[in-house]
Amino acid sequence: MLNAIADPMLPTPYRVLKVNRETGDTFTLTLKPPKGAPHFAFAPGQFNMLYVFGVGEVPISISGDPDKPETLVHTVRAVGAVSRAICALKKGETLGVRGPFGVPWPVEKAPGWDVLVIAGGLGLAPVRPAVYHLLARRPQYGNLELIYGARTPEDLVFRRELERWRGRFDFRVHVTVDTAKGDWRGNVGVVPNLISRARFDPEHTMALICGPGVMMRFTVQELLNRGVQMENIYVSMERNMKCGLGLCGHCQLGPFFVCKDGPVFPYDRVRDWFLMREV
Repeated sequence: MLNAIADPMLPTPYRVLKVNRETGDTFTLTLKPPKGAPHFAFAPGQFNMLYVFGVGEVPISISGDPDKPETLVHTVRAVGAVSRAICALKKGETLGVRGPFGVPWPVEKAPGWDVLVIAGGLGLAPVRPAVYHLLARRPQYGNLELIYGARTPEDLVFRRELERWRGRFDFRVHVTVDTAKGDWRGNVGVVPNLISRARFDPEHTMALICGPGVMMRFTVQELLNRGVQMENIYVSMERNMKCGLGLCGHCQLGPFFVCKDGPVFPYDRVRDWFLMREV
């Protein structure tokens, strides 16, 4: 059961417990609610609106463990005024949070199925809660595979966690980079190239995909070529979200508002809009 939002427009002040640097411009913040506030319940794939007092707010996917509601985790890349202000926060400082919002990954439909989690760049952050959920209930699923890629080895996020996951015998992890120099000994190439290495039954496979648009388009096509049904392919369509409530219209995608009808969509529902690069 998710939290009921008493006033979805009113941010709750959260205290920064910890800040971890993932890459040169990407940081993971662990937040704690004010004393006496209820624990924050969310589903994998949902997002919050994060508000820096005096600067503004931005939508950021939740990247923590949904089974640990006592803290809230967000991974943020410093690309604009608000996200740079978030990344500059120090331990003990305050950040406004409102949410959770959005349609989550349909992990409750996955028991008994093979599951492919496919991410590119910072797209690993929105699917990370789904990975936590799946691994915490590992006996319920068939083959579990993660395919993750970034531009360079320096752009990989959650590197220590990736190494821990790769050490499991019941979870196959494939990591690749577009280009590499120096001592990188892993895969070099684009994410869709690794789908051929995954073990799955296409008729009983659910795919969860998040990453840059071009990566998702080619990944979806490769999965379709291998027999995965389009209604079992789910994509995260985060784009231009502003209010989180479908009021401002910034995230309209054809007949949908991404913030309330998504950000997670079954591919067959958004296929026509997904293929329009100018949208």
